[in-house]
Amino acid sequence: MKKLRIPIMIIAILIALYEQSCTDKNVYITIVAIVVFMIGMMQLSAKTPSKNQDKEEQDAE
Repeated sequence: MKKLRIPIMIIAILIALYEQSCTDKNVYITIVAIVVFMIGMMQLSAKTPSKNQDKEEQDAE
């Protein structure tokens, strides 16, 4: 699933950048592209372990 999210996020950000370079900008396409990118980033970062995870485990003991 991770292999599918990263290309979708790259495509979404490229679409958002392309829309910004057009003369007649469509705000809704840009918003949807940014939302898709942000949801993908949240899902990917949720799997990253916390930097302070070891400290939290030691404090719990």
